[in-house]
Amino acid sequence: MIRTSHFLDDAATWLGEALTLLRAQHAEAASHTPSCRQDWNRMLCDTDLVALTWPEDRGGRALPTATLIAFHEMCARHRAPQPINSIAHAILAPTLLMFGTSEQKARFLPGIRNGTEIWCQGYSEPRTGSDLSSVRTRAARQSNGHWLLNGHKIWTTQGHLAKWCFALVRTDPAGVAHRGLSFMLVDMQAPGVRVEPIRQLTGETDYAEVFFENVEVPANQVLGAEGEGWRIAMAAAEYERGVYFLPRVVMLEQELAQLQDELAAAAVPPAERHVLEHRLQSIVDLCRVVRSRVDKVLDAVAAGETPGIEGAMLKLLWSETRQQVQEFRLELLGESALLGPEAIDSHPEPAAVVREFLWSRAETIVAGTSEIQRNIVAERTLGLPKDRGAHAK
Repeated sequence: MIRTSHFLDDAATWLGEALTLLRAQHAEAASHTPSCRQDWNRMLCDTDLVALTWPEDRGGRALPTATLIAFHEMCARHRAPQPINSIAHAILAPTLLMFGTSEQKARFLPGIRNGTEIWCQGYSEPRTGSDLSSVRTRAARQSNGHWLLNGHKIWTTQGHLAKWCFALVRTDPAGVAHRGLSFMLVDMQAPGVRVEPIRQLTGETDYAEVFFENVEVPANQVLGAEGEGWRIAMAAAEYERGVYFLPRVVMLEQELAQLQDELAAAAVPPAERHVLEHRLQSIVDLCRVVRSRVDKVLDAVAAGETPGIEGAMLKLLWSETRQQVQEFRLELLGESALLGPEAIDSHPEPAAVVREFLWSRAETIVAGTSEIQRNIVAERTLGLPKDRGAHAK
């Protein structure tokens, strides 16, 4: 147990010792694997480090948000893995604490805190993608008060590992766009739930398709009131673009430092080096903008505010800048880039670069596409009219 009074000092000591133990079982290059992330999740839970800002009566430490931010940055700078249940830690738990009933909090928070229940997020669907207002998965109320759920979600992160799913579902068939949506907590082991893992370019299966075929959802597993799903989902998105995003920005900064070292060591003609260094400087400038944006978002979160439009701008800048970094690193590999991520055992360094390059291609899609983020900025900052193209069909 880490003392609350000297939390960050004790956490720093624990972190060094815990990562030494973890690396004895999983090399740093394997940090993205489910087994490594599951072990790290267990270590955090066993040391009571996943409910730092929760109220004490819900099993938390009631620490200030600024301390949570400092701890997440500390973990990222030590290159700690992302815990397998980070979606629940950083997105669902605060959403439950804000909108959940006492019974829902008592039922679901302990499983997140002790690591026994992994969650996934059921938002994206075929033919709708990031346009959440076009959700087609539906639930109809039954005579016993429960809901009968039918539909199809896709790109569900760790859907094949999850025990529970928080899903955006249309409960009012007459509802248009974001109206008539509800936020449901669905048992992934209930009859009628079918999960099909999706194999990615990297060879991994982090995502899945999830099919709901006449799945009964008890009435008490709707978070908030019926029809409030859009409001709750938008609040959850604010959490996703807040503290949850910080480790990704730290990782980007670390990858930029690696790129700088790789360019310095590359055997390139002077004239070409000048061009490459100019290109690198533009990326350095972008990374400074990303850092300034994340600091602004975290200052707002620490003050009890929501990231607002800054979260959308941060996600857009980070994802597109990281793609530039990874593409540059791949080019510097030369013919080693042909090895592919599956060569991780025999050629760990180039294989890791290829893996991150492939992964970065998805980052302008996950957590809201770049197109969606640009629409948000256009509407809320520039005052442009809403994009109606998605609803014109």
